[in-house]
Amino acid sequence: MGLINVEFINISSKLVFTITLPALVFMSVAQTDFHAVFNPGQLGYVLIGTLVTYVLIWLAAYHWIKKPTDIGAFIQGAFRSNFGIIGLAVSFNLFGNNGLAQASLLLALVIPLYNILAIICLTVPLRSNQSVKLSSMLTEILKNPLILAVIFSLPLSYFSVPLPEVVSTTGRYFANLTLPLALLAIGGTLNLKSLKDTSYQAFWATSIKLILLPLVLTSGAWIMGFRGQDLTIMMVLFACPTAAASFVMAKTMGSNAELSANIILTTTLGSVLTLSVAIYLVRLLGVV
Repeated sequence: MGLINVEFINISSKLVFTITLPALVFMSVAQTDFHAVFNPGQLGYVLIGTLVTYVLIWLAAYHWIKKPTDIGAFIQGAFRSNFGIIGLAVSFNLFGNNGLAQASLLLALVIPLYNILAIICLTVPLRSNQSVKLSSMLTEILKNPLILAVIFSLPLSYFSVPLPEVVSTTGRYFANLTLPLALLAIGGTLNLKSLKDTSYQAFWATSIKLILLPLVLTSGAWIMGFRGQDLTIMMVLFACPTAAASFVMAKTMGSNAELSANIILTTTLGSVLTLSVAIYLVRLLGVV
């Protein structure tokens, strides 16, 4: 109907990336009891597992994806979980406030990790014919609003510093804007033609994100001795659909935003089935 046009998509994407999503991250981490939920073994496994699968996905993408703008969008779509929105909600529903606190601390790890890896995979393919300066990439990472949100919120969580009421209220207002505004921008970008044109890449990114990664990484966590709440929250992290922030970053950094939007769409729809089955299985096996 023309209500959501290109200008709205550009402005809303920038607003989510620079203000509302960082506010959501800041509020989630700052209000977490760091000492109550700190689990170095869990954090270490997620870190190593994410890095290993990220490298493998990148190697696979370089073998059969030709366009540089598609490579970064595919890699990001295949590894980056929407844990900050869907994962926190599922963890809270499964384990209450204790699960939410543990998931929030895990979120403090994966947000800077995901964003650093996303910046790298969105930057390097587009500059394959140019020299990529390490200093410029580090500057780009340190200026990322989501990483800054984690840097500023972690000390508040560690030292249990309460937020002033005006900061807490304002932060919640901005944080609550994130999901609806991001979804409007994503929906405005989607069209049937682009979904058809990128269906092959979106299909494989979705298969990796919803089936391969959760199966391999959750099985690995079980073998490593993780059980109960620790194992289930990691399973939720690995099984979540692709983060809405991946569209915003792809749009902002010149990658294929349509492919990113399509991967978000297909993983979000698919996760209704796959995440539900995964939760049912861990309950059936007595893990939860």
